[in-house]
Amino acid sequence: MTQADDAAQQIEEARKLFAGSCDFVMGVAALTQLPPADKAEIAFAGRSNVGKSSLVNALTGRKTLARTSHTPGRTQQLNFFDLGGRIYLVDLPGYGYARVSKSQKKTWDVLIRDYLRGRPTLRCVFILVDARHGLKDSDRDIMKMLDEAAVSYRIILTKSDKTKQADRDVLIPKIANELKKHGAAFHDIALTSAHENRGIEELRAVIAGFAAPQG
Repeated sequence: MTQADDAAQQIEEARKLFAGSCDFVMGVAALTQLPPADKAEIAFAGRSNVGKSSLVNALTGRKTLARTSHTPGRTQQLNFFDLGGRIYLVDLPGYGYARVSKSQKKTWDVLIRDYLRGRPTLRCVFILVDARHGLKDSDRDIMKMLDEAAVSYRIILTKSDKTKQADRDVLIPKIANELKKHGAAFHDIALTSAHENRGIEELRAVIAGFAAPQG
């Protein structure tokens, strides 16, 4: 089987997975509320208003599965979605800027960090980064923490439809070079646009690769 055939097969398997059920399971505000660790998990992390909920909706093909808002800080819990009974997708509260109290922000930050460091079934963290702005210090803080916890992560550039090709040609190699210094990072960078459905099929294939086999 050629590399192209293998990629095509992965995309087809992902299509079948994402064509199935995807249900909201629960919102978790404390680690004691976590669902049983009975299947693999992929977490979506990123700064407030980076487009996490929009990307989850685009991946699952459901416009209102994850709540979206132009107001940063709307995702206030760890939101678990069961994809086909084979994997959890976990939408995390945004870090960085959010219109909440300092005490609430601290509570979210502790919850996110404790979950990312200690969840045994967490297979990969997708760190979403706005393609217009690149990596910020708050992204680097999460990357450092994941390196120390030996939790694998990938950089997913969002809102690429709002950038020019020339700017992306500068940004992607810059981030790739920085990732070489991080032991837990995958070095490939995904370029996505929930608005234009760009990079969605490829990202589905990556997620399907972590899902439990059917049957």
